[in-house]
Amino acid sequence: MNNVVLIGRLTRDPEIRYTSGSQMAVVNFTLAIDRPVRPNGEKQTDFPRIVVFGRQAETCEKYLAKGRLVAVNGRIQTGSYQNRNGDTVYTTDVVANRVEFLEWGNRQQSDGGSRSRNYAPRDDFDAPSQPQQPQFDNRNASFREESIPDTFQEIDDDVPF
Repeated sequence: MNNVVLIGRLTRDPEIRYTSGSQMAVVNFTLAIDRPVRPNGEKQTDFPRIVVFGRQAETCEKYLAKGRLVAVNGRIQTGSYQNRNGDTVYTTDVVANRVEFLEWGNRQQSDGGSRSRNYAPRDDFDAPSQPQQPQFDNRNASFREESIPDTFQEIDDDVPF
């Protein structure tokens, strides 16, 4: 079994590129994940590289930014290549099957558990403004789809930590 679940903060903005043949989107970013600390121990952090493909990659590039909290579900993939000196360099990446955005808009404030999200593109993340709520349509009692990213899936359960 090759399955990994990670929760951490982006160390930089996602970088998007497209494959030469099929023009599929590929996004790379790195997460900062704190290790559990033993009593009187020093804090340690891991920085795994994450790779996301397809439409989900485009959504990550559009809505994620440095410092955002995300959950990643995927698999470990190792590889190697020859560098300019002829040395073999080994790589380990997490290929994401699913990326959950745990923070939206400006940093979430401790508001007693209510979920306020700003569905603005990354350029507006650091702008000082009130978080926007998704618009509710009373006619058919549903959220308007244009304010929610295509790959967004809301979790009804509370996160257990």
